[in-house]
Amino acid sequence: MKQFFALSLFIFSAFGLHAQFGNLKGDGDYFAELRTISVAVPIIAVSPDARAGGMGDVGAATAPDANSVYWNTGKLAFLEDGTNSLSLSYTPWLNRLVNDINLAHVSYATKFDDKQGLAIAMRYFSLGEINFRDQDNQPQGTGQPYEMTLNAGYGLKLSNNFSMGVGLRFIYSDLTNGLQTAGIETTPGSSLAADLGFYYQSDRKSMGNGQYQSFSGGLNISNVGGKISYGTSQESADFIPANLRLGGGYHLDIDRYNRFSVYVDLNKLLVPTPPVLDDNGEIIAGVDDNVSAFAGVFQSFNDAPGGTSEELEEININIGAEYWYDNKFAFRGGYQYEDPNKGGRQYYTIGLGIQYNVFGLDFAYLIPASAVVRSPLENTLRFTLLFNFEQAE
Repeated sequence: MKQFFALSLFIFSAFGLHAQFGNLKGDGDYFAELRTISVAVPIIAVSPDARAGGMGDVGAATAPDANSVYWNTGKLAFLEDGTNSLSLSYTPWLNRLVNDINLAHVSYATKFDDKQGLAIAMRYFSLGEINFRDQDNQPQGTGQPYEMTLNAGYGLKLSNNFSMGVGLRFIYSDLTNGLQTAGIETTPGSSLAADLGFYYQSDRKSMGNGQYQSFSGGLNISNVGGKISYGTSQESADFIPANLRLGGGYHLDIDRYNRFSVYVDLNKLLVPTPPVLDDNGEIIAGVDDNVSAFAGVFQSFNDAPGGTSEELEEININIGAEYWYDNKFAFRGGYQYEDPNKGGRQYYTIGLGIQYNVFGLDFAYLIPASAVVRSPLENTLRFTLLFNFEQAE
């Protein structure tokens, strides 16, 4: 991975969030376009931990853990009393092609009374060593681009079954290490974003024969913040991946040793859809996407050139399941579906978890479901190491 163009490959194409394509069906037919939504720092929309990664990247309504600060800050209030958990996650990136690109995530969560939970986290994405080149393919030196986030979250119980949470995230992206090209100086980009989450957890109800069932639900709005620019001009600033996640879960305690849960999440980027332009750059369908980040959140619900049908195409579906035996061994599986017109990222996941006293270890593996749209995580083993200090007391 020694060419500057690799940045575009890894940061844009590999995530399936970036290219904008023309009409595939002819003039006037805007319902059958391949029109993905462009965002900066798409790495912050990638699942950080192997537990969720093994369940199809669900997380709005899953059981609270140290990584709830990413998935839904409202879940922090439902951590077990006395929890002090540390999570360390590592994800190789395109490891079949290169060995120096990786994603690391560290989070710490604590429950300091029966109603409040707090968490902090750091994410670091290293793109390895890059040999930069200009538009004439002339060498421009070597750099080590990276992106990182620092965030904190707080959750508060509003009742025995319902909570809300808030989060704040600092985003820093240095893709060029100050490279100058064509007389233009590039700079690192940064932004500040906020999260808002809600979580519901029902009481366990007996079904007879020693079986119990319960339900959970979650709503999380994440990464609502300013645009990112990599130069002195704000006119070229890009949206960050603000996202709406709505999810639900069903839990069945079969007996004292066996527990099964199934989850469904719906995800939608809160970023404007690019309009269709004519040869003169005039809008012929859709809405102008040159708006502020805050305005873009509301515009994203009603701006698709293809109307309501295209808006529905922008909703991704994540499905996951988790089985625990004796709270020591977990088996997981999941699936993600994204409409082909919006990127077509479709994949299966499998996962395994082991929990013993203060120590836990999770693994996740991604299997692509499409031979056309591939994932940088395909056939990659992801790891999360979890420590629960409360249990050691």
